Amino acid sequence: MSLAKLLTLSSFVTAAWSQAAGTNTKETHPKLSVSKCTKSGCTKSSQSIVLDANWRWVHTTQGYTNCYDGNTWNATSCPDGASCVKNCVLEGAEYSATYGITTSGDALTLKFVTKGTYSTNIGSRVYLMDAQDKGYQMFKLVNQEFTFDVDVSKLPCGLNGALYFSEMEADGGQGKYPAAKAGAKYGMGYCDAQCPKDIKFLYGSVSLTSYLSTEP
Repeated sequence: MSLAKLLTLSSFVTAAWSQAAGTNTKETHPKLSVSKCTKSGCTKSSQSIVLDANWRWVHTTQGYTNCYDGNTWNATSCPDGASCVKNCVLEGAEYSATYGITTSGDALTLKFVTKGTYSTNIGSRVYLMDAQDKGYQMFKLVNQEFTFDVDVSKLPCGLNGALYFSEMEADGGQGKYPAAKAGAKYGMGYCDAQCPKDIKFLYGSVSLTSYLSTEP
């Protein structure tokens, strides 16, 4: 079955799925105003955006040791896929301080490089949530239009800054794949041509391809 399209805003390209969510950082989605217009006028809706799961901190359930550091899995907590799902959780995001993501009214800003307290973040990708903040906003554009302005004037040459639609499950795969417990609230479910080499988790389980791609 073909899915409706999901709005995706990105300043870099990578991908991820994951399973359970951690409790160290509360996941609070930045608000974003969206307008729907007809011939009679426009109605504003207060919605929000969520950070893609692949940018998030994945750490051990019994502590704060990274399960994934740089581009390799921690051999102790993740000797294999099944152990990694059991031993690791996906954390909430500090949107502004760690990822350089801010909103103001109907404006969204994504910084490409953000120097945080513990690390330097490169790029980001976020998705638009629905008005109930329960799942992704799904767009059905037959006989309708979608308009937006994008300012990439401060993005250095040779980098990808884009706003686009992506075919994904509205709940981030949570209903179809019960192991994917974190769901849309934690930005799960994206996949593109890079998935075979870059994906961390698939349907709530660690993918074999992610282990193969991190080997020398």
